Amino acid sequence: MTAYRYLQLDVFAHRPGTGNPLGVIFDADGLSSERMQALAAWLNLSETVFFLRPTAPGADYHIRIFTPGSELPFAGHPSVGAAWAAVTSGLATPREGALVQQCAAGLLPVSVDGPADAPAITLATPRAQHLPTAPGQVPPQLLEVAADGQRPQLWDNGPHWWLLPLRDAASVRTLVPDMAALRDWTNATGGTGVAVFAPEPADGHDLVLRAFCPGDAVNVPEDPVTGSANALVGAWLQQHGQLPGSGQYLASQGREVGRDGRVQVRVDAQGTVWIGGQVQPVIDGHIHW
Repeated sequence: MTAYRYLQLDVFAHRPGTGNPLGVIFDADGLSSERMQALAAWLNLSETVFFLRPTAPGADYHIRIFTPGSELPFAGHPSVGAAWAAVTSGLATPREGALVQQCAAGLLPVSVDGPADAPAITLATPRAQHLPTAPGQVPPQLLEVAADGQRPQLWDNGPHWWLLPLRDAASVRTLVPDMAALRDWTNATGGTGVAVFAPEPADGHDLVLRAFCPGDAVNVPEDPVTGSANALVGAWLQQHGQLPGSGQYLASQGREVGRDGRVQVRVDAQGTVWIGGQVQPVIDGHIHW
């Protein structure tokens, strides 16, 4: 049995207890994929990241990302949290405010600002793609009513998210979806889940988003804060001409499940979507596995 340094972080969190929890395991090269998966299942957090030695030229650090049920090529809050952990632990030193993360989705640029003990992280997400869908892939009736005629679109940046704008912020905040119907729909259409959103200029943020994934392997009825879905919504807004003139905005997610997260979203001149947010350390210790 080996002792591994372990951090537990809240990502996209303005204080501990908000945002989305993340487990972080350092020096995990000695762990097989099966043992990583078993540890992620035992921790039972939405995601756990494992730091490995980089194998790609130009990478500053290398992570693998696991839910309790499967490995992901990319996920937003694990990537932002991993970059924060790499800097604060001294594992990676930014060069002119930049790092490169290696993960199964490839090499992702990271921007680092501020001091090494409290860095501000923004990360370039994989290219967003709008996927073709069959005409019969209609959402459950409750979502159709709340969307007021808008049609869902399936988008991919590693995970596949159905994106559906609702008529207003109140429709997003008060939505009580039929989770069984959502599970059946997302499973039948190859979606990780569905993200609903609407403009909401309030409390310092600009947009509200909720993400439901009851059909995912980990069966998360509602994810607290979802970096990949927020990044895809940024790409959706750009495609539909609804992105703010500055190219950036702040999204609110997680209030309905008691996590009240904030995600900074920016779309640059090349169309790359960057996400960032505050990270709060909660646990610092060792785990024996």
